[in-house]
Amino acid sequence: MKVLSDPQSLATDVASLLIRLLFGGMFIYYGWLKIEGYDLYMPHFKNYIGIGSRLSYNLVIVAEFFGGFLILIGLLTRLAILPIAFSMVIVIFVAHANDNFHMKNLPIVYLVLCPVIFLLGSGRYSVDALMPWNRQPLAKK
Repeated sequence: MKVLSDPQSLATDVASLLIRLLFGGMFIYYGWLKIEGYDLYMPHFKNYIGIGSRLSYNLVIVAEFFGGFLILIGLLTRLAILPIAFSMVIVIFVAHANDNFHMKNLPIVYLVLCPVIFLLGSGRYSVDALMPWNRQPLAKK
């Protein structure tokens, strides 16, 4: 019964791991597509936030590919999720603002998952859990 009531239970850690693996893996994939098709897609990328198309495209690659990798392995997860969340807000409310729901549904799912991942953090099965600053002291008897 402890598994159901303990917020730091095995179920929470496994759920965090599964969400991180799926979410991070998908964004690594999207980022890799942007890297692989850089010369093809970059000229068509619009300057949505006023910092230039090339810089915007490069920042999206960093957020998606490298942020996805950090989330996948569970390193600095809460920090890595922020640029992805920002990108999804731009995709939904700026880039696809005039498009129908069908064009926005996947970015909306990703945006809804961002606070979930932020709140869950990396969990027990992550690189963050191995870091010295995250180790729990042994309980005294």
